[in-house]
Amino acid sequence: MPLNDEHNSDSESSHLSESTAASSDSEYSRQSFNSDSSSKPSSPASSPPKMITFDELMAAARNLTNLTLAHEIAVNANFCIKHEDLPQNSFAGTVKQIVHKAFWDHLESELNEDPPEYEHAIKLFEEIKEILLSFLTPGANRIQNQICEVLDTDLIRQQAEHNAVDIHGLANYIINTMGKLCAPIRDNDIKQLKATDNIVELLRQIFRVLDLMKMDMANYTIQNLRPYLQRNLVDYERTKFQEILEETPSALDLTTEWIKESIEDELSSASDESSSSPGADSSSKRTISPTVVLNNGYLKLLQWNYHKTIPETLITDEARLQELREKLKQLRIIACVCLITNNMVGAAIVDVPDFAEQLKRISLPLLEGMNKKTFDLKEALNAIGVQICSKVNRSLTERGLPTLDKEMQSNLMGQIAHIVEENNPVCSLIDKRIQFFLRSLLALPSFQKSMPTMPGGLSVIQTEMELVGSQYASIVNFNKQVYGPFYANILRKLLFPETPMEKAETGTATATS
Repeated sequence: MPLNDEHNSDSESSHLSESTAASSDSEYSRQSFNSDSSSKPSSPASSPPKMITFDELMAAARNLTNLTLAHEIAVNANFCIKHEDLPQNSFAGTVKQIVHKAFWDHLESELNEDPPEYEHAIKLFEEIKEILLSFLTPGANRIQNQICEVLDTDLIRQQAEHNAVDIHGLANYIINTMGKLCAPIRDNDIKQLKATDNIVELLRQIFRVLDLMKMDMANYTIQNLRPYLQRNLVDYERTKFQEILEETPSALDLTTEWIKESIEDELSSASDESSSSPGADSSSKRTISPTVVLNNGYLKLLQWNYHKTIPETLITDEARLQELREKLKQLRIIACVCLITNNMVGAAIVDVPDFAEQLKRISLPLLEGMNKKTFDLKEALNAIGVQICSKVNRSLTERGLPTLDKEMQSNLMGQIAHIVEENNPVCSLIDKRIQFFLRSLLALPSFQKSMPTMPGGLSVIQTEMELVGSQYASIVNFNKQVYGPFYANILRKLLFPETPMEKAETGTATATS
């Protein structure tokens, strides 16, 4: 996602949003967290507790929808609106089919009456007119006037009273106008409309093609809007989220809990270190790095249980984070398989070039769909073990060496099958190294393009890890730019609940009272 680098110079970001992308914590002094940031335009305004009305709740929901949509358009170059029909065998699909058939059958019966009844057809022409007008750009006055003149429903009603409606002529005008306004991809649809004789079927197909044209117009608008959103997305998202926060003051509750858990994890880690080091400073809370707190929180998102609601400030990237989590699971297993195989039969395959890559090519297809509920990891690992044993034996045979005996094959397959077990030592080791790599990546300045050194045991998945890491860092750094001021306020309250200045002010207030 290119947005990460485009907004690195966002001058309105607070100390936190500027600092979190850097490895140094020097900018996270107590002063930066205790200073009054209310005068800064980028700082989120605090909202006093209040009762929320239904209208306010709906307004907040609309803001969240707009924010999510704008974020998706800007960061996902492939985002577009797609036409999807309901499955015909589904309940909703069946109901839709029955209702539509009843409507068009009723229209056909009305047009077949003597004299024909045109009221429903006139309503359809009115709707078609509004849709055609919606496709016009400002200044297209000539075609606008023509559409309004030809599809003048008052005039059509007068003609209907005298049984003088040229319904096929109106349909042909509509088709020709659609041909002028549609995208080239719809030319074949227009040709099919011109070849349709039955007026009811023709009207039905006209609405179908108009729906496709509306989708095309929406995607064209998205395409034109994307560059603007990419240039202004940080300010737009921050402003929209501030509006949500003003409508619903609880909109940061899950985010606060997420940061609080990260602080508690850091305190626990610091406590363990101080107990193992007698000379260590026990006042860990005062020296906790906000950068480390946030980065650890972001790392937890890659192990998040997505049945649990994600922090509010990360909702727009939930699907991307979940996809990265699933990819990392797959890469971890591949690294484990390669490490186990190398440790057990490394001497037999040491002279085989790119053998680790061959193991990866064996494992990847069998691990596809790991995120599906129906996926059986044990079965997949057994299949990987069988194929690896076969691959090793084939390589040994080709070089005139004895193949693996049954006991060695059984041990190798067993070790691979045990990857699925909780607290498996090989899996734990690989997981720590993946976490170390990602932690090192987040500690780099956001403008630095190079990757940190890949830890041992991960070389076989280095290309994939760097791709995942790049996507992950892009999400994290952009999120810090947008929500840094909100995080700063939360961290200030959790890490420095009462400052010396506040104590003095409290004492003065007490004395004067």
